[in-house]
Amino acid sequence: MANRTHKFAVVLEPEEDGGFTVRVPSLPEIVTCGEDEQKALAMAEDAIRLVIEDCIARGEPIPTPQTPRIREVIVTLAA
Repeated sequence: MANRTHKFAVVLEPEEDGGFTVRVPSLPEIVTCGEDEQKALAMAEDAIRLVIEDCIARGEPIPTPQTPRIREVIVTLAA
C-alpha cells in the first residue's frame, strides 16, 4: 500500500497548570495532551495514526477530515 497523507484539524486548549489538551473534531474519540505544544501535537499525530490504522484493519472508511468552525459566544449573567 502506498503512503497517503491525511490532514486533520486539531484544537489545542492550554491547561491552567501548563501543557495542552488536544482534541480532534473529526475524530471525537481522540483527546490527548502534552506538556508543551510540540509534544501535544506529537501525541495527537500518534493518536490519529492509530485510529486510521484501526479503521483500515477493520475495513472501515477513514473519517473525512473537516475544518472546525471556531466562534466566540458572549454570555451575560444577571447580577
